[in-house]
Amino acid sequence: MTVQIGDVLREPADATHSTSKLASYLHHLAAKGRSIAGYEELWQWSVADQPAFWASIWDYFAIEAETPYETVVSGEGSIPDARWFSGARLNYAHHALRHFCDERPAVLAYSQTRQPSTISGAELRELVARARAGLLRLGVREGDRVAAYLPNIPETLVAFLATASIGAIFSSCAPELGPRSVLGRFSQIEPTVLLAVDGYRYGEREIDRRRALDEVRSGLPSLQHVVHVPYLGGRIDDALSWDELLAEDATLATTAVPFDHPLYILYSSGTTGLPKAIVHTHGGILVEHLKNEGLSWDLGEGDRILWFTTTAWMMWNALVSALLLGASVVQVDGNPVHPDLRWQWRLAEETGATYFGVSPGYLMACKREGVRPAREFTLGLRQLGCAGAPLPLDGFVYASEELAPECFLNIGSGGTDLCTGIVQGNPLLPVFAGEIAGRCLGVAAYAFDAGGHPVVDELGELVITAPMPSMPLGLWNDPGRARYRAAYFEHYPGIWRQGDWVRFSARGSSVVTGRSDATLNRGGVRLGTGEFYAVISSFEEVADSLVVHLEDASGGPGELLLFLVPAGGRQSLAGGVSDRIVAALRQELSPRHVPDTIVSMPAVPYTLTGKKLEVPVKRILQGVQPSEVASADALADPSALECYVAFAAKRRQAG
Repeated sequence: MTVQIGDVLREPADATHSTSKLASYLHHLAAKGRSIAGYEELWQWSVADQPAFWASIWDYFAIEAETPYETVVSGEGSIPDARWFSGARLNYAHHALRHFCDERPAVLAYSQTRQPSTISGAELRELVARARAGLLRLGVREGDRVAAYLPNIPETLVAFLATASIGAIFSSCAPELGPRSVLGRFSQIEPTVLLAVDGYRYGEREIDRRRALDEVRSGLPSLQHVVHVPYLGGRIDDALSWDELLAEDATLATTAVPFDHPLYILYSSGTTGLPKAIVHTHGGILVEHLKNEGLSWDLGEGDRILWFTTTAWMMWNALVSALLLGASVVQVDGNPVHPDLRWQWRLAEETGATYFGVSPGYLMACKREGVRPAREFTLGLRQLGCAGAPLPLDGFVYASEELAPECFLNIGSGGTDLCTGIVQGNPLLPVFAGEIAGRCLGVAAYAFDAGGHPVVDELGELVITAPMPSMPLGLWNDPGRARYRAAYFEHYPGIWRQGDWVRFSARGSSVVTGRSDATLNRGGVRLGTGEFYAVISSFEEVADSLVVHLEDASGGPGELLLFLVPAGGRQSLAGGVSDRIVAALRQELSPRHVPDTIVSMPAVPYTLTGKKLEVPVKRILQGVQPSEVASADALADPSALECYVAFAAKRRQAG
């Protein structure tokens, strides 16, 4: 049977008999006198009565504060001016560790650089206590910045929780980022302590990072101490060792800070200029991640979450927050497809993961290779999470057929700016083929047209019309929050603009088609690039694709270019494939979206967080210098951009 977009691939669970946390939360509300029939009614209430909704989240998850809050939210007349849970003093690290006091595993660590290890809850508490004492000895105090040039390993998690326990501010970069990218981030926040590894192994390659670290150190005059986390076996001169930092026995303690006290600084994944240094808060992240990961991801005590991520992506922060719910965290470092695509599935089996997060690219690669996860491995998954880019229809069908009925596919879309999901599935919603099931609770998400009016069943800008606790405190070193307001609230005054292109259905499901600045616009018809890729992904002869539209300044249709990476390492597509792709695009999208030019390329360039560089490629084709549109340190494979630079040069010579 042919599956169409919008078809139901999995029916929702019955809230009356469901064992999910979301069903439990509905029972909790009913016991408090608020009876809600289903998810759509629950979402409507969550955005219409935010004080009552977020107070119920506080109560349901039993948030512990040294001093109680006085008001849930104030300043509701302006989203950027909203202040949450004023008066409350609490600490994120306290909540991350409160479920772990015994020998139950808290962290299961897998790495291609060293042997696997398991850290119990009691051991994690002791490590955090020792690291906290060590940071205090180094002079770290509330409000100071601690930076980590570290991979996704237990020491990074321990350092983060120790920093948070003091009320200091944590920020991390993955060691694969080069000095220019690291300094573009850390130089803005002026850390006093830097933790770093000497190197790491990526698959079978050993990568020494000591020279890069020297450049980073020399570019950070604020540094007072460097802590060496031994990893590859090299020596870092003039640095305190990790063992020395943790040398003294200590009793775990956490410092209560105001709800909106900075917790960590994340960075936008922009390819040009200095990344935005986004400040997230203890309380905002605490209540948002409890809500999202508890009610949507359905995490709780006894669960184990595996999601391959680097410390440069907000998914690392989301992964760590599983501890807030008593779930164990599986940390993975290395090449995610070494020695093969099945490695991550083997880890899911070995660790007993109940939640497994993947990228759309990884899932589609598994489909192409014929991986049959439920047949090849003994899995205990309840959910397969998928985020980071649009997932083609074939990916929905593949995951649902391979993993149903025990595991359901939870597609989501969010961002670093909010450090959470905006639209997502949950146990009480169906799985719709090719669509994200619903809006997240407490998120007043809509599609706006150019005039700022909400639209349904039409593509529009993804906006949020009401405040959220995890909206950033602001950008670092931004007096008066001028840059913050310009970045998110200028396009639609007072309304949060996410920068994604989305279509909402009347039932609340959605399709996020890509970044709005990469949207195609020909003859007045706008189309997200994600829909374009969804059509092309059905062709086995194509390994990857990238599409850009060069507008005509005089108002004509412009030029639509489609770059295709042939499958199987071939240099060009077999005869007839391009014609079939053109026919499919014409039939499934529109005649306006048939490309003017189809070019075979050896690769598609991606950022380190897995986003295609559509806009930088477009600007290179428009004549902008590559160094002005993309930092090599921000790319997963800098060489992937070279073929587009060469192609642009040939076009200019021919023109």
